[in-house]
Amino acid sequence: MTRTVTTSVLAVAAIFGGTALAFADGELNLYSSRHYDTDERLYSDFEDQTGITINRIEGNGDELIARMEAEGANSPADVLLTVDTSRLERAKDAGILQPVDSAVLKDRILSNLRDSDDEWFGFSQRARIFFYDKDEVSNPPQTYLDLADPQYQGMVCARSSTNTYNQTLLASIIENHGEEEARNWAQGVVDNFAREPQGGDTDQLRGLVSGECDIAVSNTYYFARAIRSDVEGVSDHIDQIGWVFPSQDAQGAHVNLSGGGVAANAPNRDNAVAFLEYLTSDSAQEYFSGGNDEYPVVPGVERSEAVQKLGDFKADDVDLSAVAKNLPAAQQIFNEVGWK
Repeated sequence: MTRTVTTSVLAVAAIFGGTALAFADGELNLYSSRHYDTDERLYSDFEDQTGITINRIEGNGDELIARMEAEGANSPADVLLTVDTSRLERAKDAGILQPVDSAVLKDRILSNLRDSDDEWFGFSQRARIFFYDKDEVSNPPQTYLDLADPQYQGMVCARSSTNTYNQTLLASIIENHGEEEARNWAQGVVDNFAREPQGGDTDQLRGLVSGECDIAVSNTYYFARAIRSDVEGVSDHIDQIGWVFPSQDAQGAHVNLSGGGVAANAPNRDNAVAFLEYLTSDSAQEYFSGGNDEYPVVPGVERSEAVQKLGDFKADDVDLSAVAKNLPAAQQIFNEVGWK
């Protein structure tokens, strides 16, 4: 498809304060693994502001990537949205995304939160931090490397090594400290497990409440959700749980991204670019935070009340595109140390 800039420019004008404009027959085919009901407002506002109709196909991130690969040049997908840098990089490596040269995206998203080749972009972030039982732990770990300290033996709950969040965390440790230190860290954490890795991030928080463990690794938005709403096994005991943003005197806390990119064979490329640019607008960024308790990627955007309670933190500004390249080494280390 030959690209014309008219649609994208007009859509962006509508979104970022220009004249309200609509299109008679624009559409966007969105493949999304974001499964949050609160995203409905995110999509409907884009449709209202631009006249572009969003057709959604939802599913598991890995399944959507495989589907786009199988569809090849005939894929109807315009945009892929998924969670975690590992999947974004997997999509890039699979050749199902294309570069986007957008002044809006480059201006609104920090360089370390987008692909170095401009094929994927982060639109919201979740810090992967430590939570602990305040009644049992008086000296929680302050850095990621501290989690492997023998003083925490038998105290740690974590997800399995197949979890993308853990894979990306270890990949970031490789980038910041090297493979040898990362291997020592992974072995030390395994030695400190209170139980076999199991469940999701919320289950790690429940482990604190039940007394199965004293320290848990989880993304911030799972805890913020328990502050905002009733999460069984967590919310009623929220005052029991403390938290630490790791490595605040060093590189900063590791962040996971929810992000996306334009499909390699997008039939509605201009609408796809306009949609990605819209996701960086103040209103869309506020939806990410208010609707799903995530941290915005655009500095200065207002955060939800629950996210504000978690507080500010120094984020690791490591290039997540570089981190993603360490994912195969991270999985190998997990296998070597027996992190199930």
